[in-house]
Amino acid sequence: MRPRVVTHNVVSVDGRLTIAPGVSLLAGDDRWAAITAGLGDPYAWVRQTHDPEVILEGSGSFLPHAGEGVQPGHVEAPSGGERAGDADQVSLPDGDADRVFLPDAVVSSSGRRWFTVVDGRGRVNLEYAEPPDPGWAGWHALVLTSGAAPAAHLAQLRARTIPYLVVGARRVDLARALDELARLLGVATVICTGGGRLGGALLRAGLVDEIDLEVLPAAIGGRGTPALFDAPPLGRNEWPVRLELRSVERAGGGRLRLRYDVLGPAGP
Repeated sequence: MRPRVVTHNVVSVDGRLTIAPGVSLLAGDDRWAAITAGLGDPYAWVRQTHDPEVILEGSGSFLPHAGEGVQPGHVEAPSGGERAGDADQVSLPDGDADRVFLPDAVVSSSGRRWFTVVDGRGRVNLEYAEPPDPGWAGWHALVLTSGAAPAAHLAQLRARTIPYLVVGARRVDLARALDELARLLGVATVICTGGGRLGGALLRAGLVDEIDLEVLPAAIGGRGTPALFDAPPLGRNEWPVRLELRSVERAGGGRLRLRYDVLGPAGP
């Protein structure tokens, strides 16, 4: 059984996730800082509210102008990855060792949680295996990648003791990745804080159970500005996703916290 998946994003009233195309919030932006003044740390709220084992980010959060390289629906055959021989691994079923790197020294730590990056082409250079902030004690980096990732990149992850799962031949197969997180690591709850493309891929694949939004009292607009659920347009026989309001909270400064349960397609 796959984990429960919740998407959480801080958005303007028109659903924008940043100020303009190409603006990375990791690098900082005075305009975004102004409209989020007093917000606090969204990750702290997420961890306290949902108690997830996994926080999921896309490669686009680290690589401006880049998509996550995800594949929402079709399940591809497991791919690539050299056999991990640089560290003792947890006991794996036959056939898993060529595509899974899960060092026992990392996985066996009590209460281990995972800051997980979807990086299908192996382009994200993670600066650390464990966040240096004491507030993230117990969290460890984990990469979901595909057979398209260069062997040298996987070797670099192994050298840095950063676990990875190869799930998909050319792109990360999100459905399979979620199943593997549950099967291999016992994950029950995943919070996706990634951008519109990752959220959109999860939504189109029917993998989202709850949508959480912190809505800012600001309108941004702009053609091409990253927005929630940036997925391909609905086809003629595809339906919007119906939601049911779970809760509304006034968060101060004109902000609203909205939580919705995902019910499924609004039509047949």
